[in-house]
Amino acid sequence: MRRVLLPILIAMLFIISITANAQEEAQQRGAAAIGAGLAIGLSAIGAGYAVGRVGAVAISVIAEKPELFGRTLIYVVLGEGIAIYGLLIALLLAIA
Repeated sequence: MRRVLLPILIAMLFIISITANAQEEAQQRGAAAIGAGLAIGLSAIGAGYAVGRVGAVAISVIAEKPELFGRTLIYVVLGEGIAIYGLLIALLLAIA
């Protein structure tokens, strides 16, 4: 009787340990997906706010002094860079 129960018990413990590792891996992937979503979402909100504020001021400046177009474009692009950084962080989280 013991010869039959011991291998069954060992197999059950092995299956339980595999299931626990799979659940832990699934939780880590879920946390990474949530982090990636937050990185993209919050950086897009920040970039939208920055581009909206800077864009409005840039249009006002260009209306008064058209020669400052290049300088104002740089500020708008810097605001959009926030979203690109969020995308890069999300990609790093998705790969890991």
